[in-house]
Amino acid sequence: MSIGGVITAMVTPFDGEGRVDEDAAARLIGHLLDNGSDGIVMASTTGESSTLDDEEKLRLFRLALDEAGGRATIVANTGSNDTRHSVELTERATELGVDAILAVTPYYNKPNRRGIVAHFRAVAGATNLPVIVYNIPSRCVVDIPNDLLGELAQIDNIAGVKQARAEDLAPIDGMNLLAGNDDMLADVLDLGGAGGILVASQIVGPEMRRMIDEPDQRRAIDESLQDLYSALAITVNPIPVKTAMRMLGHAVGGFRLPLVEASEHEAEEIRVVLDRHGLLSAV
Repeated sequence: MSIGGVITAMVTPFDGEGRVDEDAAARLIGHLLDNGSDGIVMASTTGESSTLDDEEKLRLFRLALDEAGGRATIVANTGSNDTRHSVELTERATELGVDAILAVTPYYNKPNRRGIVAHFRAVAGATNLPVIVYNIPSRCVVDIPNDLLGELAQIDNIAGVKQARAEDLAPIDGMNLLAGNDDMLADVLDLGGAGGILVASQIVGPEMRRMIDEPDQRRAIDESLQDLYSALAITVNPIPVKTAMRMLGHAVGGFRLPLVEASEHEAEEIRVVLDRHGLLSAV
């Protein structure tokens, strides 16, 4: 299965008690599928995966499958710095019937090259689904260089890379190249990449979808969205995007510690950009 297009890393809505709000999540899935998303990653970093337990993640995977009804690619984030844990969650997600697996570079442990290969070999061996390697050195400290990505591409079921390293960006033989940051989407597409796993698509999904469908307009669209990308990076993800979504009327709730609310200054910067794009007028 080829993984590509606009794949949205969805926020996880919480209710007033900090519990996963499954009704709000179902509504949000429908909204994304109606607004440019070809797929959804559930329980991603943007979905505050580090504060979700396994049962919450599995319920979100199941919910997405039920709501999408085959209309979109459902990607389960099963990544961890504990290979055994990631293997177990990958097996359980596969049993549910998701379409693909996302697994991040093991963080904190700082594995060497042989450890990285062994980790992804174990995760890929736990499923018959496409596995997307998530390379994000800014969070994991460890970077997977392009030659090592090429080695991982030789492992059965390793099908793509969510590349969040902008430097030395290049296609990888045997892997679908996916943008790991919103502001990389145009560059990745110009390199022949398959799409991206994106955050801003929760706000401007149709415009990001146009970057794929209308390549002649890609750079102009990308330029027009730069201020929005910057606003959604004003503080650590997913604080800005959840703040923006609430301003746009989506019931996504707050955050689980250690994430906290946007400051007044941060929230105002986000509001100004949303207003500049005419997004608040529809609320």
